[in-house]
Amino acid sequence: MIASYLTYYVIKPQSRTNYGVLIDPRQYPIPALGSTELDGKPARLEDYKGKWVMLQVASGECDDACKTRLFAMRQLRLMQGKEMERVERVWLITDAKPLDTVLMREYDGTDMLRVDAKLLKAWLPTDEGTAMEDHIYIIDPLGNLMLRFPKDADPNKMKKDIGKLLRASAIG
Repeated sequence: MIASYLTYYVIKPQSRTNYGVLIDPRQYPIPALGSTELDGKPARLEDYKGKWVMLQVASGECDDACKTRLFAMRQLRLMQGKEMERVERVWLITDAKPLDTVLMREYDGTDMLRVDAKLLKAWLPTDEGTAMEDHIYIIDPLGNLMLRFPKDADPNKMKKDIGKLLRASAIG
C-alpha cells in the first residue's frame, strides 16, 4: 500500500507516449488566412471541419525537404488503412509562384491552398531554430491546431501518433 502511494504521488513518470509536440489550441486559434485554391477561389481551413488535417507549409518552388514532407504525408495517410478517409492533406503555399505540374500530379489528393505568409507565420508555432516550413502540423476534426511534428520527423513515430489520435477520437 505504501509503495503504491509513493509511486502514484511521489514518483511521477517522466516519459510521454506522443512523438509530436502537443499544442494548446486555445493559444493558436485558426485565424482568417485569406487562403485561396490554385484557381483563385476562396478556401478556408474551417472547411475541413469533421476531418483530421495534416498540414505543411512551403513556397511554390517546393525544394527537396518540401517534397519529402509531401511524400511523408501521402504515405502516412495510406498507412492508416481503413481509417485513411478520416485524414486530409493540405499544403499551404506561401507565394504566388507557379507549381510544377508533375509535382501536382504526383501528390494528387493533397489540397493546395495559397496563403499570406505573414499571417501564417503569426499563427503557426515553431521550435527554436526552425521555421514553420520545417514541420508537419495536425488539426483535429473540431478545427483546432493540436500537434506539431519535429523537423525531419521519423515517419514511423508519426504513424503511431496519428494512429493513436484516430483510435481515440470518435469524431472525424
